[in-house]
Amino acid sequence: MTQPGTVVPARTESLPRPAPLAARPTALVLDVVVPVFNEEADLEAGVRRLHAHLRETFPYPFLITVADNASTDDTPLIAARLAAELPELEWLRLTEKGRGRALRAAWSRSRAPVLAYVDVDLSTDLAALLPLVAPLISGHSDLAIGSRLAPGSRVVRGPRREVISRCYNLLLRSTLAVGFSDAQCGFKAIRRDAAGRLLPRVRDSGWFFDTELLVLAERAGLRIHEVPVDWVDDPDSSVDVVATAVADLRGIARMGRALAAGTLSGNGGGTGRGVAPPGVPGALSRAVRFAAVGAVSTVAHLLLFALLRPSAGAQVANAVALLLCAVANTAANRRFTFGVRGRDGVLRHQSRGLAVFGIGLALTAGALAALHALAPGAGHRTELTVLVGANLAATLLRFLLFQVWVFGARRGGRAAR
Repeated sequence: MTQPGTVVPARTESLPRPAPLAARPTALVLDVVVPVFNEEADLEAGVRRLHAHLRETFPYPFLITVADNASTDDTPLIAARLAAELPELEWLRLTEKGRGRALRAAWSRSRAPVLAYVDVDLSTDLAALLPLVAPLISGHSDLAIGSRLAPGSRVVRGPRREVISRCYNLLLRSTLAVGFSDAQCGFKAIRRDAAGRLLPRVRDSGWFFDTELLVLAERAGLRIHEVPVDWVDDPDSSVDVVATAVADLRGIARMGRALAAGTLSGNGGGTGRGVAPPGVPGALSRAVRFAAVGAVSTVAHLLLFALLRPSAGAQVANAVALLLCAVANTAANRRFTFGVRGRDGVLRHQSRGLAVFGIGLALTAGALAALHALAPGAGHRTELTVLVGANLAATLLRFLLFQVWVFGARRGGRAAR
């Protein structure tokens, strides 16, 4: 994890540094976008607080852009009224939903050299806004992100969101080899020239937009500055955690496939940083792909376990979650890792895959049983930690069995391409 106020190290040769802005600019310097969808309850209070903070503390000309992505309540009416009242406020109306789509539209049309965005609930303390954008104004960095996981940050949120956030960022580091610590914090900034390079290559238009932008930035050799933030969870957040997690897992799987194929680059072609060069041995390629599928399956297992645990109990929740992930995991490894296509052998592969996952169930159930025997009062967070360790052990064994037994008979033949 990076230290506070440091830059995620580049993995390629040094690139030309961006030029600093003029010391006393009279033109617009910063455009802070507030993406919203059905936020009539929080929009006015959040925007007025942000506007007052910028007027009191920000030393350069600024603009606030409310990017409304297809709200169906009174959000557009409130945004229009605020734009008519506050001279540093504009609003943008989109007819299609998607936070990433709203950010892309607002940033693409902006004339400011530094672009940022904040969540409308202002969960992140605005005192970190100037430290966030200062490295971009000076030309020191290309992007800047607020991090709730960096040393020095202070975070108040429930254990469920804490576990999900840490698992997600751990998953990114293990599958996409990222160097930044927190992809999801709704507190980011980017120079307009960097946005012009990256936005055409970002495919996602929803919540995965941030992660994809950062991964591409690293692959392009851009400098990412991290700022530890004070962050308080909004208990009334309208974000659907489960739907967002599923969409994020799909995004990771898509980028993982591109990474394994050697096509993931921030420069629109060629071999970017972290991309496997030509000639990587097949065994290593399979290991990378299997790790990507396994990491996604582990996070899906933990999310399902956390959702089922309150009503079903630990052992039943673990068994159901593992079973639901088993079929999808085997199917993904069948096509993605071992290159087996077509319907021939599907039932055999799935039945053997279920047998292998039975071993995984025994390992994870045994780990939970041992935990409850040694520490009867262990909480949900401790259970999730134990499950992560047991899943790692089960994943190593699963890879060996998949290699030599589940798909071993077909690997290397005509079906493995």
